[in-house]
Amino acid sequence: MVPRDTIRSGEVWSDTEGRVIQAHGGGILFHEGVYYWYGEYKDGPTRRSPVDRVDVIGVSCYSSLDLLNWKFEGLALKGVDRPGHDLRPEMVLERPKVVFNRKTGKFVMWAHIDSADYGYARGGVAVADSPAGPFTYLGSVRPEGRMCRDMTVFVDDDGSAYHVYASENNATILISKLSEDYTAHTGVYAKAFENKFWEAPALFKHGGRYYMIASGQSGWAPNPARSAVAPTPMGPWTELGNPCAGGKAGTTFDSQSTHVLPVAGRPGAYVFMADRWNPQNLRDSRYVWLPLRFAEGKPKLEWIDSWSPDQL
Repeated sequence: MVPRDTIRSGEVWSDTEGRVIQAHGGGILFHEGVYYWYGEYKDGPTRRSPVDRVDVIGVSCYSSLDLLNWKFEGLALKGVDRPGHDLRPEMVLERPKVVFNRKTGKFVMWAHIDSADYGYARGGVAVADSPAGPFTYLGSVRPEGRMCRDMTVFVDDDGSAYHVYASENNATILISKLSEDYTAHTGVYAKAFENKFWEAPALFKHGGRYYMIASGQSGWAPNPARSAVAPTPMGPWTELGNPCAGGKAGTTFDSQSTHVLPVAGRPGAYVFMADRWNPQNLRDSRYVWLPLRFAEGKPKLEWIDSWSPDQL
């Protein structure tokens, strides 16, 4: 396999063995000099009823030193073919995010766990001793007794962690503070963007302020991205509008947000990660990664055909 030297969004990306990368709706953890990319492993047929989905296979893990060339580390969390289990094939497993807990030394994964009709709407949690797993599934909850769908996890500089998720039938974003071991909710939470139907949230910190990029709700179809800023992860949040500029800004370059990655060792450098969904063949959904910059205090995204992390 010829090493990759640039990022070209929308193309088929292969791992170091030449296999198509399956890491959809995912996020990246940087740990001890290595980037770990986790995502939905969708290498199976698309089921068209009751919604477009792929049977649960598991959460993939890929590793990289340069954000360009990715080694497949295997399934960090595997599906469980057992009646009644959250991870059985006929369920839905989406948007896995992994964070490291400095106090416990554990890697903690949260993901959206759902039934095929999206009525289950829960957050599932798993833990591991190493970044590639294997992760042990602990179970699922409705945080604060509320629905949990599209989600992310954010760890602040002080080690506090927050679970950010679409709730109330996706009408509202909830931000819940997690316990010290990151595996439970504390009951401390805030609502944001009530009745505005934000989903696919990505939360990050820049210049002492907290920023969120998300999408609207339109199924698999892309829509204009949304952004906001706050003095704390709990808010209050001030909307900043669509961060995208140029052609296809109205469809977020035909993609949907999933994660914003702070690049290690480069303060102020970020990678916006998104998915270009293909609902007819979800295993062929592609990735859109773009440099995220700031202009006049607002995040800004522009299309670039080809770029390298060295340019950030």
